[in-house]
Amino acid sequence: MHRASIFAFGVFSYVLFNASFLYFAAYLVGFVGPDPANAPGFATAMAINVGLVMLFGVTHSGMARDGFKRWLTRFLPKAAERSVYVFQSSVFLTIAVWGWQSMPGTLWHVEGAGAIAIYGVFGLGLGILFLATFLIDHFELFGLRQIWANARGQDIPAPTFKAPLLYKIVRHPMQLGVILALFATPHMSVDHLVMSIAMSAYVLVGLYFEERALKREFGQTYLDYMAQVPMLIPTGRVYRASAVAEPA
Repeated sequence: MHRASIFAFGVFSYVLFNASFLYFAAYLVGFVGPDPANAPGFATAMAINVGLVMLFGVTHSGMARDGFKRWLTRFLPKAAERSVYVFQSSVFLTIAVWGWQSMPGTLWHVEGAGAIAIYGVFGLGLGILFLATFLIDHFELFGLRQIWANARGQDIPAPTFKAPLLYKIVRHPMQLGVILALFATPHMSVDHLVMSIAMSAYVLVGLYFEERALKREFGQTYLDYMAQVPMLIPTGRVYRASAVAEPA
């Protein structure tokens, strides 16, 4: 692939991801969603909805594995690898929201000040997610730094371990923000609950594999970090850099 093509694809993937995530957020706050009039039976809807989350989860986690990355970069430049990952995440998240099936029933419906407070938690979740991406390098996370360096003929330095701000309190603030946003809705329908539970379950499975990769990459440094900092729920413990050994 030509450098200009890699750059254009990377920018397109980034824009597509932002659009797909806004679509996902619009579902969570009830601005878009399935039409109850066209809902299939409960069992069929459940099967379709769980299948959609599995489709997203398998591709999202599978393409993040080192083995898949090595295979992919046999055919594509390394600079494009992250953009491909961002692109497929965008596509399958959009498919999940677009294909989501209505399931009858409401668990709670809050109005007035209570609804405002819940929307505040939703905004907090998105804020934590957004801030966390910049704390660890938003542009590298979404492949933009890679395509920019490639366009300029530069190499990307190897990643180093760091735990800024929110990462001193929980190891995975991005995922914490996602879970908060999933459940913080004043109108919790059954299909929304299924989405929230299924996506949260995927987050936990994905974190299992992510932490395995981080332990391989950073060794004892990450093991010491894990011993100090909880995965998702703050406990009041704060990361102390001086207590962690430097990577070998």
